[in-house]
Amino acid sequence: MQASDRFNINSQLEHLQAKYVGTGHADMNRFEWAVNIQRDSYASYVGHYPMLAYFAIAENESIGRERYNFMQKMLLPCGLPPEREDE
Repeated sequence: MQASDRFNINSQLEHLQAKYVGTGHADMNRFEWAVNIQRDSYASYVGHYPMLAYFAIAENESIGRERYNFMQKMLLPCGLPPEREDE
């Protein structure tokens, strides 16, 4: 692999990370990554009606109630953030 290929791959990765939040970046910690994954999942469940209907049937709830529950879970999908250590 040549140096220009490495530069091109890194610039493409940086472009993707700037364009899409879910791809992460070098300074992202484990908690932020997990929050992004959970929020993306809940947004997908709410946005795809058949999936939302499946969850509603499985949990014996109305579709509106399941949508509301998923929207509420989006606020703090992984609980409170961990305490940060100041360096």
